[in-house]
Amino acid sequence: MEEITEDTPIFVISVAAELAQMHPQTLRQYDHLGLVCPVRTAGNSRRYTMRNVAQLQEIARLSAEGVSLTGIKRILELENETATLRKRVRDLESTLATELMNRPGARVFAAGDQGVVSLAQGQRPAKNNSVVVWRQRAN
Repeated sequence: MEEITEDTPIFVISVAAELAQMHPQTLRQYDHLGLVCPVRTAGNSRRYTMRNVAQLQEIARLSAEGVSLTGIKRILELENETATLRKRVRDLESTLATELMNRPGARVFAAGDQGVVSLAQGQRPAKNNSVVVWRQRAN
């Protein structure tokens, strides 16, 4: 059996609307505007997740505070981007911790003008002695 998470699409529109204390037509409008995007089934009906319901509640809160739907959409986009970046940081921290455990005392990576590179034990990053000159253009 598949594990149910906050991203599992399980609620039909009437249930999601009731949980969010909204009218189903409001959910359809928010879907149309791209504020909350439920998963579509093979029959093209909407299935909402717990995360969608939480977003609907956040939309209602922000709307009650006078934020426009355009502003709400931007806030939700930024919150989603932040959540994605936080997950990426956690994944990278986990990968780094695993590398440190598997290679104690070894340098794991180096960062420079060529980006981040992996290094073998005892290897040092290549030195780059280039100089970059920046001059402001005259108007």
